[in-house]
Amino acid sequence: MLALTTLIDAMRQEGIVFERGLAPGELADIEARYEFRFPPDLREFLSIGLPVSDDFPNWRTGRITWRSNSKSISDHLNWPYRGMCFDIENNGFWMRDWEARPEGLQKAFEIARKIVKAAPPLIPVFSHRYLPAEPLAAGNPIISVYQTDIIYYGRDLRTYLTHEFELCDIDHATATEDSRRIRFWSDVIDRIGTEYTSNRFMP
Repeated sequence: MLALTTLIDAMRQEGIVFERGLAPGELADIEARYEFRFPPDLREFLSIGLPVSDDFPNWRTGRITWRSNSKSISDHLNWPYRGMCFDIENNGFWMRDWEARPEGLQKAFEIARKIVKAAPPLIPVFSHRYLPAEPLAAGNPIISVYQTDIIYYGRDLRTYLTHEFELCDIDHATATEDSRRIRFWSDVIDRIGTEYTSNRFMP
């Protein structure tokens, strides 16, 4: 597996723009602002170089240019919850082990918000790919989130970036095998695969 410094050099050659890495004080300020801690591998990556091309979160400015629109990182952190609400309203999404779905849509949203808030935060890495903030250890999988189309997208940060930017040949299926289980999110991934049929969740 490529070392992070080698990986960043290879990403630069692919046209990804990097600024100087985040200093320890900057990392601490970001963690305090967004109320999560960077796992060690993401912390090391961002300390070596901060990617600022489109679709990467610019942790210095607090903005991300995504789909040609500039939005706040706070808004992007809220993307998994908002996508879940969209499918609750439009596609009948509701997990079997949640409490009974209420009649009112706003009540359903409140239950989902409480559940997602209690789950490990998902830290944006690139576009709609996220790295779970828990456990606070290197090697957490990259998770792709688009509404409730939630899947593993890389076994870890290095494998994901190597595959995403085609820095060497990695089979995507192999790159997601044996991904570390993440509290709540792994259960959602598992159950979406077995319960979601014909665009409706089973009652």
